Amino acid sequence: MTMHQSISTSGAPETPRPRATRADFQTRDDKDMLRAARELTKDLGEAKASIFWPDMLISTAIGYAGIATAILTTNLAVAIIAGLVASLALYRSLMFIHELTHIHKDALPGFRLVWNLLVGIPMMAPSFMYEGVHVIHHKRTQYGTIEDPEYLPLALMKPWSLPVFVIVALLAPVAVLIRSAVLVPLGLFVPPLRRFVWERASSLSINPDFRRKPAKGEFAKQVRWQQFGASVWAIALMLSPLVIGWKPLLVALAIMSFTTLLNQLRTLVAHLWENEGEPMTVTAQFLDSVNVPPPGIAAEIWAPVGLRYHALHHLMPSMPYHDLPEAHRRLARELGDGSTYEGANHPGMFNLVGRIARSTMLPR
Repeated sequence: MTMHQSISTSGAPETPRPRATRADFQTRDDKDMLRAARELTKDLGEAKASIFWPDMLISTAIGYAGIATAILTTNLAVAIIAGLVASLALYRSLMFIHELTHIHKDALPGFRLVWNLLVGIPMMAPSFMYEGVHVIHHKRTQYGTIEDPEYLPLALMKPWSLPVFVIVALLAPVAVLIRSAVLVPLGLFVPPLRRFVWERASSLSINPDFRRKPAKGEFAKQVRWQQFGASVWAIALMLSPLVIGWKPLLVALAIMSFTTLLNQLRTLVAHLWENEGEPMTVTAQFLDSVNVPPPGIAAEIWAPVGLRYHALHHLMPSMPYHDLPEAHRRLARELGDGSTYEGANHPGMFNLVGRIARSTMLPR
């Protein structure tokens, strides 16, 4: 018997409390939930090198081994399996870019540098493309508004917008290759192009109206060396067919296309995308976001590195990914069924895609 399915004095079951929604808390917060989130997780929140380093390094090693196998084998079945393994492993490695935007710069000495050298630059998604951008998505007055680089009201758009949103991700690897190998070098000699590339093509965002502001100070130095490394690598990749033929590059691009497709599907169900541009309370932002908690294990594959707890992450952005499962268990146990916290929990990707797709078909 849950806390909201008790027996009334007349002997009849009480009516379950309606599921909490964003609209219920658009202008007010559930202060009890926010207080519980703070108090129940006081002992959590330290990024642990003993978890971050092995997770990232092993995932990366498996990913590159998979790419090498897919390129070198002559067996199509082996190539497909190796490519799938490589895609999933590199997807997990790439998702550490999300952690890098939230952990303190001194929390894991050397991790940002090594991640960029092993993952960010080779995958042409160095950390500067997310750092300084993703934090806007967490600002209370900007989340879900026109200023949010990571928000589109997808549930309120036309039905055709969803397949376009997902399929366009297949072109992302080619796009970032051209960006780093062609547009960035040309921008050194053409200032208007340089400004365009920075404002419109230097952030991992989905809002086409977002314009990135110039980098400043120490961050600008990080941008320069990361961008230089990505450009040198991208030029080498584009020239590689002259030396080793087309197969390695095409196989690698195919594997990365599947990775970006999977990430786009995850992005599609990271939120309910029901806000029409007005500012929201923290609770409303939480309920417009999505948790896909256990017992299902599939979410750990398509939403790795803590991203299956995306709504909880919006309550506690600085909480490292390895502490989110325990934080979720504590909050779910303390607040119980029928609580506001439960309103952000959803059963899986297909359910969420169906919900958003049905919403796009409603008359407006």
